[in-house]
Amino acid sequence: MSQTIRASDISLHHLETQFDLQLAADDQFFSEWQTELPEITDLDKQVMDQVKASYFNLVKYPPLLEDTVKMAVLGPVLNFAGFYLYPLHTKSEYSVKVSNRDGDVIVEGKIDVLVLKDQFWVMVIESKQAAFSIEAGLAQILAYMLANENQEKPCFGMITTGGSFAFIKLVKGNTPEYGLSRVFELRNPGNELYTVLGVLKRLEQVALS
Repeated sequence: MSQTIRASDISLHHLETQFDLQLAADDQFFSEWQTELPEITDLDKQVMDQVKASYFNLVKYPPLLEDTVKMAVLGPVLNFAGFYLYPLHTKSEYSVKVSNRDGDVIVEGKIDVLVLKDQFWVMVIESKQAAFSIEAGLAQILAYMLANENQEKPCFGMITTGGSFAFIKLVKGNTPEYGLSRVFELRNPGNELYTVLGVLKRLEQVALS
């Protein structure tokens, strides 16, 4: 008899033992976020500065919930990265289900934002309310990424709390492997949304190539 687990309740240990998921040992496994990124225009910077200011205004009045993070932060960033433009398109609250090799463990849930090119998954995005940490969404988003049926191309992911951002790359193959970017924090000096936007533009280029 199979066991069904909500993606929000899954753990990294469970994914490792039941789905053979491994953290890639090679630092260059996820090189896309580390290479020279596309240029960020003055308009991009102006809008990202406004998004950052909006975020810090919103956190003064907690709780900053997930839907507000999507509206105030995630939406503008994805828009300026070009993820709403043809040939890409997005789906929200997209239901997925993935089972392990033996079929006795099933993980199901709903992806916050799924970016596609035709029917191929480009990026999975998980947003959390500001009080959460990036770690709180890592196993959940990896479970969603494992549900991608495309074995040939890597799938990319992003977790955000509005103030923190992290990118993930997953390659399924015979043994699924994943790699992580560093965490970009709006509390750091400057505006790390510039780099977040640059990484998204790079991943868009990879998806369209």
